[in-house]
Amino acid sequence: MQKAKQTDYSSKRVQMFDKISREVKAKRIIKAISNHLGEENLKGLTVIDTGSSTGIIDNYLSRYFGSVYGIDIDKKAVIFAKNNFKRKNLFFQTASALKIPFRQNRFDVVICTHTYEHVSDASKLFNEIYRILKPGGICYLAAMNKYTLIEPHYNLPILSWLPKNAANQYVKLFGKAQEYYETPRSASELTTLTKIFSKIDLTPIILRNPSKFGFEDRIHGIIAIIAWLFSPISKYLAPTFFWILTKE
Repeated sequence: MQKAKQTDYSSKRVQMFDKISREVKAKRIIKAISNHLGEENLKGLTVIDTGSSTGIIDNYLSRYFGSVYGIDIDKKAVIFAKNNFKRKNLFFQTASALKIPFRQNRFDVVICTHTYEHVSDASKLFNEIYRILKPGGICYLAAMNKYTLIEPHYNLPILSWLPKNAANQYVKLFGKAQEYYETPRSASELTTLTKIFSKIDLTPIILRNPSKFGFEDRIHGIIAIIAWLFSPISKYLAPTFFWILTKE
């Protein structure tokens, strides 16, 4: 089962209800998948989001895809999504990403954004994603890098670098939580977890072309120059990895 804390995640992260920032993320997903598949091909595709939360992203995605399904173990967030977003091609369900309630070879696209570090068994998550994807289907993966300087959930320097026991004491010391629930991985560890897929690493491509992928608000000016220079080693430095995983 996924960790108990995550069953009420949205109540602790108010940004999950922020329409503007969530739709910005949705636009980035569309741009990345369109770059890979072609925007003209999206309308016929069936999509599932493995961590749909409040449904804002999926509501936006439903304008572009044939049908969109969102699942999450956060019941309150799923209720919010069902009550606020009603489209004929949009569906929400309370369910675990470790036991996705759909048959194998069901979906053309799986969205997995900042989900893997929250589950108790990331290997099982990726096996489930593989199972429900059609042959040739893709997973858009946005994944936290273990070696990010500032851990984004607790805003503590190098928290995710530490052994779990030390990380637990760190978040307790600063009054952030009773333990460090998340388990981020490095690029090499994620590569091992996703070895059943073929992979395209979009991270350096995004760093070199931020406006093409909807990141011009975050990567511009001197930051854009630095991002370009460091893009070849982004698998070590980028706080988030952006990958396209394909089920061959």
